[in-house]
Amino acid sequence: MSPGPDHDPRNAGAGFAATLRARRLARGLTQEELASRAGLGVRTLRELERGRVARPQRNTVSLLAEALLLTGLERDDFLASAARPEPAAVRPPVQRARPASKLPASTLPLPTHPPLTGRDADVEELLTLLGGPYGAELVALVGLAGVGKTSLAHAVAQRVAATGATAVSVTVTDISQPNDIFAAVAAVFGVARAEELVERYASRPALLVLDGVDRSPRAAVDALQWLRSRVPSVRILATSRRPLAGALPGVVDWRVEPLDLPPPGLSPPALRRAPAVALFLDRLRQVRREPVADAELGAVAELVRRLDGLPLAIELAAARGRVLELPELLSRYGNRVLDLAATEPAGQRLRDAVAASYHLLDEREQAALRRLSVFRGRWSLELAEALLDDGYRDVEAILDRLVGLGLVSVRGPGDLRFRLLDVVMDFAAEQSANSGELRAARLRHAEVVTRIAVRVSADLVGPASAAAVSRLDYLNSDIRTALRYTSVREPAIALRLAGAIPRWCRLRGRDVEAHHLLRRLLDDKRTQDCDPLVRAIAQVGAAMLATAHGRGVAELWQTEAALEVVVAHGDTTTELTARALLAGIWHALGGTDDARRHCEAMLGLAIRTGRVREIAVAQNNLAWHDIRAGDLATAARRLTAAGRRAVEAGDARVRALTQANLAEVARLDGRFEEAVELGRRAAATIAEIGDPPHRVRALGTLGLALAEAGRPADAAAVLVELTEVPGNAGMTELITAYLAMGRGDRAAAARSFESAANLLAGRDDVRDVLEALVGLAACAEPAVRDRALEDLAGLRANGGLGLLPREHRLLGR
Repeated sequence: MSPGPDHDPRNAGAGFAATLRARRLARGLTQEELASRAGLGVRTLRELERGRVARPQRNTVSLLAEALLLTGLERDDFLASAARPEPAAVRPPVQRARPASKLPASTLPLPTHPPLTGRDADVEELLTLLGGPYGAELVALVGLAGVGKTSLAHAVAQRVAATGATAVSVTVTDISQPNDIFAAVAAVFGVARAEELVERYASRPALLVLDGVDRSPRAAVDALQWLRSRVPSVRILATSRRPLAGALPGVVDWRVEPLDLPPPGLSPPALRRAPAVALFLDRLRQVRREPVADAELGAVAELVRRLDGLPLAIELAAARGRVLELPELLSRYGNRVLDLAATEPAGQRLRDAVAASYHLLDEREQAALRRLSVFRGRWSLELAEALLDDGYRDVEAILDRLVGLGLVSVRGPGDLRFRLLDVVMDFAAEQSANSGELRAARLRHAEVVTRIAVRVSADLVGPASAAAVSRLDYLNSDIRTALRYTSVREPAIALRLAGAIPRWCRLRGRDVEAHHLLRRLLDDKRTQDCDPLVRAIAQVGAAMLATAHGRGVAELWQTEAALEVVVAHGDTTTELTARALLAGIWHALGGTDDARRHCEAMLGLAIRTGRVREIAVAQNNLAWHDIRAGDLATAARRLTAAGRRAVEAGDARVRALTQANLAEVARLDGRFEEAVELGRRAAATIAEIGDPPHRVRALGTLGLALAEAGRPADAAAVLVELTEVPGNAGMTELITAYLAMGRGDRAAAARSFESAANLLAGRDDVRDVLEALVGLAACAEPAVRDRALEDLAGLRANGGLGLLPREHRLLGR
């Protein structure tokens, strides 16, 4: 049975002793803490609270009043109570009447805090939750230490008090007993004993904030059970680092999250209003006179993101603004936020705040958190289960515990919604390193990430491609972390992971970086004995990435050799990819026969295996051979059929590529308006999908069609868009050349055509080089024209290229 609220006056003391003890408990201080603040001995304070000092010295009472932060009428009452004779029973502190606009005279004022920033929506939600006849009787604000639970609770209480209702606050300490809590509650409500609340608040609404329930959970729960059963009209807003739903029936656990972080691209005024930034700027204003300039807001935004919007961390960082400039703050604490501490020697450290929540876990839960610290982005229950694996059959229960304590954040839809706050991740990683577990955890993490990347990458083509790209985007941080670790420690794992994601890297414009890594891994002596198929798949990936930035020729012979391995192992998917790539590389080199050989082999294999999408890709590639031969009508028919196949396969990307190529056929045939219409649609779709190399092709066709149609302003707008896409240089020069030719500046046109021919050589399509040479020959001075015609003749002979009617006209033939 829970203890009642009555307490023996002989234990609680009387008169000044009772008042002193009630005030101390209301402030949430231990005897040691109050004695230290007042500069008194702990023994002296104990004697005062026991009532063994008949008349305390006035200087002692003044020191205690200062330590208890008493001012005005409260201080006067406290000093007066030390001079009055002691009554025979407990008596609440006497307070003079206050104006009606302030708190009722019978209650103690709420603790003061700096203005609450960025929590307006939370305050409104909690007021709604607690309000009305059907409101929640007990709401527990739960979350990580330093997330702002206490400030939020008192902000809600201040709003309640502003309506004229009673709102009070009591702080639980780590040595609180139920009777201590009852005494403190009685004191703040202005009654002698908690029992008196039953009659006084039988039908009178009030709000009690009980701060720090987790410090003495058993005592607090006992007190809460009694208060709820005897004084149901008093709503209770508790704060706790751990959920209370399991300990108290009917409690509503309300998780307090860190402040919202500013998304990229905000204007300076909007950035200043972002909750995490606004809090930092407000606290910085207290220690720095100079206002933060707009140019400094980027550093502020980056810092609060690194601090994960945790109010305590933001306030500690802002306090350092007294001696550090913003770039120094970011440089010094951006990668070691756990080192942040209050400026006073005995102040709270961020590491201690996180440790307080960490130590609420049992050993298995702590070990699970240490392992989970290797994740760098969002993760799912499935990934957590794969990482923890051995010995953890209750991963759901462990995650529930971590989420309940605020150590794991749950944000966003879908399964990839779990994430460790950065400060928690750093702390848990420290603990993992100290326990000697970190290396094994990183290796396990790399294996798990590799397994899921291989599985997801299989969906990067076809109707599921958008979802697969999005999933890999979410896993980006973990993929990078796994690659960095394994490329040094376990290159065989790194090779398998890097070989699985080239298509995604190309779609995200990271082809150069990813190609360098794959090439290094393939050349690493430690990977030479890897599974031949793994190496062959990685080599095909290297060719894909190299082709994306015009360096496919360097991978030609190694990819031809990899194709033989792939065919021998019967890997149809990789064979189709390899043949498409090899056809493109031979195409860029002018190797017409080899390019057609691979295209036809790809088409035959796709037909035999029923790969509708690959049939469309093969037909699309074969259309370029028709264009080379000058047969635009056949190319158009083949591309139309390829487009239908792409629609059948549900592949929007291949459909957009066929549209882009149909636009090119229309342009080469002089149907510029049709080319513009098709080109715009294709470019928009490819931009949405995210395929930089093919976006360059689509925008290039659109810009050329506009320039040749006599629409220079529209073509110039496309040029601006094109310059933002990697690998645009050759196509940009070609459009610039047509614009110069259109305004009659033949010298400028010749320079741009020559530059385009040099930049486009050896890239996607040798026919682009032919077009640039034709333009150069048409615009240049005789000497340069003769050289261009000579290069053109050689290119046509080697590549089997035919001239179109438009090109004959430009050359005057």
